[in-house]
Amino acid sequence: MKITKTDAEWRAQLSPLAYDVTRKRGTERPFTHDDFPQTPGRYRCTCCGAVLFDQADKFDAGCGWPSFSQTGAQAPVGESLDLSHGMRRTEVHCTECGAHLGHVFPDGPAPTGLRYCINGVALDFEPGDGAE
Repeated sequence: MKITKTDAEWRAQLSPLAYDVTRKRGTERPFTHDDFPQTPGRYRCTCCGAVLFDQADKFDAGCGWPSFSQTGAQAPVGESLDLSHGMRRTEVHCTECGAHLGHVFPDGPAPTGLRYCINGVALDFEPGDGAE
C-alpha cells in the first residue's frame, strides 16, 4: 500500500534531519550512525516501516554510512538516476512512501558486487531473526 502524507505530516512525524534526508533528498554526515547493533535483525524505512535490508547483508565499507550488499527479499526499494552535485549516481528510495534512502554503487562485495550506501537516519533497526 502506497503511503501519501502532506509535507506538514512528514515534518510532524520525523526529526528535522530525517525529514531533510528522506523527504528532501539530503545526506547525513558520514560516521554518524555507527551505533546500529551487530545482532541479527532487519532495517525498516523510518518513514513507513517497510522492511528494506537485513543485518546479514550489512558490511563495513569504510565510507561512513551503513552499507548493504543487497536489499531484503521483496524489499520495496526502487532506483532512479541522480545527476545532482555534478555526478551521475543511482539513487535508491522506498517505493512504499517515496523516502530517499541513499545510493547504490557497483563496488560492493561478492556475490552481488553492489554497495547500497544508505543514510542511517532513514533506517530503524528491528532486532530479531528476520522472519516476517
